[in-house]
Amino acid sequence: MKLALRVAYDGTAFYGFQRQPDVRTVEGELLEVLTKLGIIEDAESSGFKGASRTDKGVSALFNVVSFIPRERPGLARPEVLNHHLRDIWVLGVAKVPDDFHPRFWAKSKIYRYYLVDEGFDSGRMEECARLFVGEHNFSAFARLEPEKNPVRRVKRVEIEERRGYYIIEIEGKGFLWEMARRMVNAMRFCGLGLMESTEIEGMLKGQYTKKVPPAPPEGLVLWRIDYPEVSFKTDERGLQKAKRDIFGSYSRALTRAALFGDVLLEL
Repeated sequence: MKLALRVAYDGTAFYGFQRQPDVRTVEGELLEVLTKLGIIEDAESSGFKGASRTDKGVSALFNVVSFIPRERPGLARPEVLNHHLRDIWVLGVAKVPDDFHPRFWAKSKIYRYYLVDEGFDSGRMEECARLFVGEHNFSAFARLEPEKNPVRRVKRVEIEERRGYYIIEIEGKGFLWEMARRMVNAMRFCGLGLMESTEIEGMLKGQYTKKVPPAPPEGLVLWRIDYPEVSFKTDERGLQKAKRDIFGSYSRALTRAALFGDVLLEL
């Protein structure tokens, strides 16, 4: 039997998803709790895999890990795991086929970026956003890895304006390293009049001398991964624990935002 966990986390508390020596990571914390509870022996023997290796500072509402439990699979549920985890919340568990892989089985991923309004021209932002939809070479909008194909298909890019900020939602099957954040910064530059849509068009055709830098990671969240054949189930106590923790983070962030907002008004 193989299990998959839907996990959410505050990326600002971690040095990214992938485990690294001597720093706090999402994968490292999950493995520590699963081994402490005797659910798995170690990452290798359990076939532990993750869907997305989010960068340092990037959060998730919906990332997925899978593993084969050694014993005590009944402990792999939100109520138990959330009691032992900090800044990570298990929001669902599913029994999956033995050949399930959280990255390869994903039909699409949705990233959201929360962007403070700097006086953007929303029409120019929308114009640039439309250029990213479809299949393109995203070399100018990614930190390339030697084995990765830079050609990716973006299903949609939507920009929603709210009071004081924008939400940019990007959907695709797979993303390159820093791709979503560099796309966001390109849209931001267009909205500020620092880039033209023709420049974006040219860069997607390989016409560039320098790349667009990535937007800060703290504004990015992995919002959803689509698995049509997998149903994640949660329990009420585990969900309530997650809600309490996340509300605490929300309250602290809102207090600081209000404080600095009034400081700006006073200056």
